Amino acid sequence: NFHINANEKIAIVGRNGAGKTTLVKLLCRLYSPTEGTILINGFDICRYNKEEYYKLITAVFQDINVIAFTVKENIIGSADYDENRFVKSAKEANFYEKIQSLNNKENSILTKIIDKEGVELSGGEKQRLMMARAIYKEGSLIILDEPTAGLDPGGRDEIFNLIKKLHRDNNITIILSSHSMDDMAKLAQTIIVMNHGKIEFMGTPREVFTSHAARLREIGLDVPQVLELATKLRNKGFDIRPDLLTVEEIKDEILKVMRGRKKC
Repeated sequence: NFHINANEKIAIVGRNGAGKTTLVKLLCRLYSPTEGTILINGFDICRYNKEEYYKLITAVFQDINVIAFTVKENIIGSADYDENRFVKSAKEANFYEKIQSLNNKENSILTKIIDKEGVELSGGEKQRLMMARAIYKEGSLIILDEPTAGLDPGGRDEIFNLIKKLHRDNNITIILSSHSMDDMAKLAQTIIVMNHGKIEFMGTPREVFTSHAARLREIGLDVPQVLELATKLRNKGFDIRPDLLTVEEIKDEILKVMRGRKKC
């Protein structure tokens, strides 16, 4: 069992086949539970009207589905068009400049499936398009399945900065599925570790990575590189904290140790 609080950032991590995507699809009601129940505010999600339930959530899966319609239609989906809301969503997703660069702006056709002049988006642009769609929908829960898969480091950082901003500026809950421990250590408030279709353990990033590092390695998962470096430095006699997770934290600890040695 696990509980997700409103406005929380949750990461679901695990190796391929651990059950991350299955859990995400259960939350999206694409699958129905064979045992147990999923509750929102104490109410079984299977008892919700599906159309009403889907208004609450936006899901972006690893295999991004760009429809061979206009940019505007891809972003607003089945919702009514509101120009101010559209512009706000595109700007918050860092996609507005891309739209303005297109010949037909928001009326440009995407993909070349039905129009040989259609616009083909890069991986990062597809992610920003999906983020704009999620923002436009104004749901209370966004589920992102491997949101940075296939992106280079710059594109990955941009998407994670967008996620942080989206969470900071809106009262929403965000659930991310990922295998990147370094990214989740920096981004999530709570981490759920999946293994063979079950929850192995969950907690804050600091709790998960410092208390369960050995078990994570046993089930084929890495710990954040900063924590690996901190462990190696401690083994060499450096008196630094054993629970460091970010570059800023380990930098401060190393500087503190070096200043202490100079005084000696």
